[in-house]
Amino acid sequence: MGKSTFMRKISTLFLIVFGNVLAWAQDPQFSQFYANPLYLNPAMAGGALATRVTANYRHQWPALDANFITYSASVDTYLPRINSGIGLIVSRDQQVFARFNSIDVGAQYAYQLQVSRRVAVRAGIQFSYVNRSINYFGLTFGDQFDNRGFLNIQSIDELAQNPNPAALNYMNVSAGGMVYTSRAWLGLSAHNLNRPNQSFVGTASPLPTRFSVHGGVKIPLDDNTRYGLAESKTAPERSITPAFQYRAQGRFDQFDVGMYLTYEPVVLGLWYRGLPIKQYERGIYNNDALIFLAGFKQGGLSIGYSYDLTVSNLGTSTGGAHEVSVSYEFPPARPRKRVPRNVKQLPCPKF
Repeated sequence: MGKSTFMRKISTLFLIVFGNVLAWAQDPQFSQFYANPLYLNPAMAGGALATRVTANYRHQWPALDANFITYSASVDTYLPRINSGIGLIVSRDQQVFARFNSIDVGAQYAYQLQVSRRVAVRAGIQFSYVNRSINYFGLTFGDQFDNRGFLNIQSIDELAQNPNPAALNYMNVSAGGMVYTSRAWLGLSAHNLNRPNQSFVGTASPLPTRFSVHGGVKIPLDDNTRYGLAESKTAPERSITPAFQYRAQGRFDQFDVGMYLTYEPVVLGLWYRGLPIKQYERGIYNNDALIFLAGFKQGGLSIGYSYDLTVSNLGTSTGGAHEVSVSYEFPPARPRKRVPRNVKQLPCPKF
């Protein structure tokens, strides 16, 4: 075995092991986080003031064995008589290299309150049922390798002797809040508040709470957009939207910052993910990806595709990440010329 081949195998093995630890310690992430509003913040349930269905797909590091596939689907609606939104979200995360699957089914409730003529607040809560499973059969363990590579022997690890998948079920609690105007918003969400035990082997391994702070401002480029935002009315949108998200879970954190250019029906976006001022180890900085977005937005339909270009030490050989989002907002049964003052639509982007 040549030196370069050996180093590639060692690097891949390190990535698999490190990725396994990282993945189990963290919840899945979406680059188009505003295209998955119920996953981002329970306070967003019903925020479109309409019935909305959303589907999301993400494939991270497709060029490696250590890849992740995440699906999400949700439906939410607004109940005007009680100023409330309700939602249901189902997510599935597959960590292919570890034969690890997680399915999360969550129900959400959010209440909306107009505190002044311009400012509204929302508060939401989510209760979830989570199933996690792992199939040990076919996995390789540390005692099956030496400096020559894979030994092709059976592992003495008891887990490797079990061909059946292990399963874990638990309840999860999350909450969030939003304050916003017709053009700007700021939100905070906290998932895994009860810190459920995620261990398969009986030891205590509480899932860390995932915090997210997100916000932005929508800058209209014409009078029609300005009027549409102020009156919560649908109008061809021409805008620039700087936005951000800071995310922290356990020892890990990330910062997403970027901008959308909306010129309906086209939406373009450019994002950076990372914390370049932070070092995990000497010479290893928290740089993750540049994210490129192209979207289509017409009426109630929004379709987006984004690609994560890896800029970390892992390099472009990972294949980056591909993400697709589809959302549709159903028109109201009885269209109103003007939305009441005690009701304000969230101005967040669709992607």
